[in-house]
Amino acid sequence: MTAPQSRYRRAMAIPLGMAMASALAFLPNVTATAADVTTTAAGDSPSLSYVVNIHPGHGASARMRKAVTKAGGTVVTSYDRIGVLVVHSADPDFARKIRKVHGVDSAGATRNAPLPTQSTTDIGAPQVLSAEQVARTRAADGQDPLEPLQWDLPAIKADKAHEKTLGSRKVTVAVIDTGVDDTHPDIAPNFDRNASVNCVSGKPDTADGAWRPSASESPHGTHVAGEIAGARNGVGITGVAPGVRVAGIKVANPDGYFYTEAVVCGFMWAAEHDVDVTNNSYYTDPWYFNCKDDPDQRALVDAVTRASRYAEKKGTVNVAAAGNESYDLDSDAITDPVSPNDGTPSDRVIDPHRCSDIPTQLPGVVTVASTGAKGLKSSFSNYGLGVIDIAAPGGDSTAYQAPQSPATSGLILGPLPGGRWGYMAGTSMATPHVVGVAALIKSTHPHASAALVKALLYAEADATPCTDPYDIDGDGKVDAECKGPKNHNSFYGFGTADALDAVTR
Repeated sequence: MTAPQSRYRRAMAIPLGMAMASALAFLPNVTATAADVTTTAAGDSPSLSYVVNIHPGHGASARMRKAVTKAGGTVVTSYDRIGVLVVHSADPDFARKIRKVHGVDSAGATRNAPLPTQSTTDIGAPQVLSAEQVARTRAADGQDPLEPLQWDLPAIKADKAHEKTLGSRKVTVAVIDTGVDDTHPDIAPNFDRNASVNCVSGKPDTADGAWRPSASESPHGTHVAGEIAGARNGVGITGVAPGVRVAGIKVANPDGYFYTEAVVCGFMWAAEHDVDVTNNSYYTDPWYFNCKDDPDQRALVDAVTRASRYAEKKGTVNVAAAGNESYDLDSDAITDPVSPNDGTPSDRVIDPHRCSDIPTQLPGVVTVASTGAKGLKSSFSNYGLGVIDIAAPGGDSTAYQAPQSPATSGLILGPLPGGRWGYMAGTSMATPHVVGVAALIKSTHPHASAALVKALLYAEADATPCTDPYDIDGDGKVDAECKGPKNHNSFYGFGTADALDAVTR
């Protein structure tokens, strides 16, 4: 089932009772217009951002910087340990020129939109919980006030896990996303300022509050942060790991684009600031799938791969959302109608074995599929044998998977900027559940390597057999085919994340 696309393809706001196809269309695409283009003094070409990947460990030598300048570029920053340079240039031939320089492995434009980017646009809003809904919710002793609305916690046995531990304050998770409102009462008690940063430009900005979203920006990162580590403090909701610390690494620009230089900065920041687990509920713009036979796209894959691998070597577990298009990522061909999403997209047909959705399809990254309130693959969730590693609650339309309690929504409740709460759905919401479980594993096994945390995450997951036939909308037609055994299949990977096992084994 293919749905309309938007540039926020890892989360959706789905009003109760609304058809899924309509709900997926709530955010607009943005393309550059003539008025948006910023040119150089010469007025000929827009200035673009590039990544230049050189031999790791050599650093941005004077020779390389001189070569960049000669090719018409300016080095903005460099990540010498992985050999990635962020460069700005108004020369449309810059990438071709710099690729010819000895020591350059790959180079490419990270975007089609010029610098600075387009003006901020309306990004839509989640389903906000009303004051009346908050007031009439009745929590049991020991629960936070809105916890009865969180069907997703018992779905992964997080409620039982909390009876044993809330997680360790020595564990830090980082939300690489649209920014986190650390003033929210569910987030403030667990917020780690020292591990937070704004990476939008590709260069760390540590100014106070730089990691927060503005009033016109997406609430996505705040919602994700609360799902992971919302404090058990008598206010609002409870996170999967409410005793761990959470940091905000802002990588989305005001228009909601997650460009390569920002993502690289985010992984590198996490690696150098002792982050144990990162949440990546996005794909790296402007290409949904990056194909290595294209030199620009190859450079983007190279840069983000270097950064994510470096973070894992430093002990960070990277977890990412699989996406919301109901794509079979193990198929022979997929039609990608949205790339480049900051330029002029076309219906290009790609081979998902050769073209990667990054970071979720990168080596070592935990890829998460979404389930609804009935424990079935969410109608929108991408899938694929050998691609999906694990599944967790991400919500679904109540028309497809109504929760057992009529008082709760089929979506995922979480905090929103400004001290509010609201419902969202998507693999974006499934991913923080897995991140929370990984944080509980790290709390239980503080000396575990990233590889061991992942191994335990998979071994402790509840084996979930294929849904066969998968007719999620009940129209008599199979909507997707699940392949593989109950402990390793294309819908649920090794199974559904289990928070209780994370703290008892």
